[in-house]
Formats: sequence, structure tokens, C-alpha cells
Amino acid sequence: MSKVKDKGDDPMNKIGLLKSLNQASRGNFFSIEIPMTSKEEAQTIENLAHELEKEGKIKIRECDQNETSVYIQGIIKYALT
Repeated sequence: MSKVKDKGDDPMNKIGLLKSLNQASRGNFFSIEIPMTSKEEAQTIENLAHELEKEGKIKIRECDQNETSVYIQGIIKYALT
């Protein structure tokens, strides 16, 4: 049985990743571990996180890959409306 995701829950786009980070936050700080299925997917997640940082929406403190997930920790610079 597979779980159907909403478009906003998909970490493979910037908006979905930002919403996931916002839901994982306490105040402005966030810490999230995103499951991945391949190295390419992990690289995509990291690239999207770095794009959000370049756009000034987040500040990344730590971004690490392990065998099954990508761990991202940082600060959200604005609140979603």
C-alpha cells in the first residue's frame, strides 16, 4: 500500500521543500530529515535547499547526507502566509 502525497508535501520542488521546513520548525529554527531513494534525489534536495538559501528564504547551518536520508538544519528567514 503506497501513501499518496499532496503536491505541497513533495520535497522535489522548492515550494514543497519550504513547506516541509516550515512544518518542521520551532519558531524560526528547523531541523528535518528527508528520506531519499537515490544519490541523485539527495543531490536534488540539497540543490533545492541551497537555492532557497540564495533566495534569502532560509539559512542553512547543516546539510548532510547519510545512507537513507538528507538532514537539513537551519533558520527560516520569513513566515509563509
